[in-house]
Amino acid sequence: MSSKAQERDLIVSKIRDGIVIDHIPAGRALIVLRVLRLRGGEGRIALVMNVDSRRMGRKDIVKIEGKELSDDELNLISLIAPTATINIIRDYSVIKKFQVKLPETVKGVVRCRNPKCITNQPREDAVPAFKVLHLDQPILQCQYCGTYLTIDDINAQLMGER
Repeated sequence: MSSKAQERDLIVSKIRDGIVIDHIPAGRALIVLRVLRLRGGEGRIALVMNVDSRRMGRKDIVKIEGKELSDDELNLISLIAPTATINIIRDYSVIKKFQVKLPETVKGVVRCRNPKCITNQPREDAVPAFKVLHLDQPILQCQYCGTYLTIDDINAQLMGER
C-alpha cells in the first residue's frame, strides 16, 4: 500500500476475540448497535460509517470485542442489514465468516402496524408472526391480518422500542 493510500485510510485496531459485522448498508450501523443493546460498556466497539465498498458503493462496519451473537440477534441484523456478513474473530484471526440469512418467518421481533390485528389486542395471547416476502429489502406480511411491513417500518419500530 502506498503512503498516500495509508494516509487516507482509516486504521481501526484488530480485536482479539469477538465479531465484525461488515457490509452493513450505509447509515444502518447505529440501528444494529441499538437492536443489539450495545452502549459501550461491554468492551471495545468500533463503528465505521459510510466507507467505500467495491461491492456496495458505501457501507458501515461494526467491530465488537468479546461478543457472540445469538440466533435472535442474527435475525435482527438480517432484518436491518440483509447484506451483512459476520466475521467471528478468535485470537486476532477470522475463524468463520458467513452472510446473514433472513428466516422464512419472523416471530415476536416486530409488531403488526394494523391496530386491529389480533396481535395488538391486549386480551389476546397471539405473538406477531410475519412471512418474509423479499430478501434484499425485507418486506414482511403479517400471518394474521395480511398487513405489510417495509424496511422503514421495521427500522422505525426497532429504533423506537429497543
